[in-house]
Amino acid sequence: MDTNTQTELEAAAFRRLVAHFQTHTEVQNIDLMNLADFCRNCLAKWYMAAAEERGEQMDYEAAREYIYGMPYSEWKDKFQLKATAEQLAIFESKKAANKE
Repeated sequence: MDTNTQTELEAAAFRRLVAHFQTHTEVQNIDLMNLADFCRNCLAKWYMAAAEERGEQMDYEAAREYIYGMPYSEWKDKFQLKATAEQLAIFESKKAANKE
């Protein structure tokens, strides 16, 4: 497979992942963090970093709006639930384990 085709396939997969996250708003970021060690905010940071590596100016809020499909504050108000004690405990234990 040539490099251009690979890049096009990777871009298509990325767009599909973003669309999937935008469709499945029931999936909470803390659950993503607890299961996969990344969330929508991480994806926005990676997107922003990729833009900056290529000399494109992008701020974090613009990157999050792209990933969330709306301003983050709006998504948070509409879809983010309060984390449970169990979710927070898992999150903190994984965060501590990653520091070791």
